[in-house]
Amino acid sequence: MLSRHVDPDTLLLRMPSLRAVRAFVAAAKYESFTRAAEALCVSQAAISRQIRELEDSLGAQLFMRAGRTVELTAEGKIFFEAAQLSFVNIAQAAERIRTAPTQKHILTVCCSPAFSALWLSEHLPEFRATNPDIEFNLITTQNFVNMEPGVEPDIIISKIRKVGDGYKSYQLCHDIIYPVCSPAFLDAHPELTSLEGVRDSSLLNLSPYGRSGVAEHVDWGVWLAFLNVDIDERPADCPPIFHANDYNLIMNMVLTHQGVALGWNQLVGAMVERGQLVRPVEHQVTLRNSLHYVACNERTEYEDACRRVRDWILSKFSRWSV
Repeated sequence: MLSRHVDPDTLLLRMPSLRAVRAFVAAAKYESFTRAAEALCVSQAAISRQIRELEDSLGAQLFMRAGRTVELTAEGKIFFEAAQLSFVNIAQAAERIRTAPTQKHILTVCCSPAFSALWLSEHLPEFRATNPDIEFNLITTQNFVNMEPGVEPDIIISKIRKVGDGYKSYQLCHDIIYPVCSPAFLDAHPELTSLEGVRDSSLLNLSPYGRSGVAEHVDWGVWLAFLNVDIDERPADCPPIFHANDYNLIMNMVLTHQGVALGWNQLVGAMVERGQLVRPVEHQVTLRNSLHYVACNERTEYEDACRRVRDWILSKFSRWSV
């Protein structure tokens, strides 16, 4: 078999010797051939010879000798700036390779924006600290049924049991939904301790618009109806209801004392436990027909990594096991 002809690489052929460049960088850094030789564990004669070869290659004088010290010429300063930066980049790349785990597992994980911002961001540091060989490529969406062509996540966290062929689903929890607000907002509105007081307050409502991929929708009207309270009986002088289909926005408004929102336990439970949020009433609605799942792609090449992520997520939800 004939080998394919490769034209000479002009750039590489014209490059000066890296050994000579290293000697030059050391001499320029320490302003001394003697100290450069000590730093590189070679003789001073070797440093002098390599720099002389470099100057011959470049056709320019790089140093002015002044007794035991040396100073860079104008040409030397230009070359030192570029050479030092290149050596730093090479050294950093080499260190990353040396210290990197022997094998990385890059998992594509798909979940809702709210789950990403309110649950994953809370718990992911713990997992990453104990599983440094697993990298995450996170995709957020509200439409788990019709994802972009070519997107085939390794793990999908959603309210859909059958997300596609080749996935096996594991139950996480039911929806447990209750009102939440900030402690400061509750202090300023003591009337919130009754269902009617909640109904008549500054309600922040999750809108269904743009959320076609969600299995069902619970807003304030639905939640209050579960508890036999009619939202249409709000007095005319009540604050207007704020509607948004972005749950992260709503939770930011709650945390900045702007009203009361419905909290999904798996998303806001940690903030309630820390005292960032409070439950003005003890009432809650549990949707027994609504489940969250973690689905694993059984055709993934990262079977062990997927199993570890799955088991970790299941362990976190075991306290709310179905």
